[in-house]
Amino acid sequence: MSSLEAFFTILGLALVTVLTRGFLMLPERELPMPPWARRALKYAPLAALVAIIAPEVLMKNGALIATPLDARLIGAAVAVAWFFFRRGILGTIVVGMAVFLPLRIGLGW
Repeated sequence: MSSLEAFFTILGLALVTVLTRGFLMLPERELPMPPWARRALKYAPLAALVAIIAPEVLMKNGALIATPLDARLIGAAVAVAWFFFRRGILGTIVVGMAVFLPLRIGLGW
């Protein structure tokens, strides 16, 4: 990819991002929305995060992981346990990676 193509790609992505995010901020008054839709939108960021992370943790080469002895599964389980007891995002990431990296690099899982 040439630098000109990369420039126009980044410019296009920035434009799409600004338009889609700014669309809901442009009206002067709040858009009418049913209560069920407002409740559902509260969970949209969590659903997007799960949609991104779950395939990375549960799949390898397009198929589900066959063994529970996988560094990603163990690291994710420890991270979830940490979050359950401590409720800290940064600690969750640090603890999950502290378990994942030695298993992946040290043991080659």
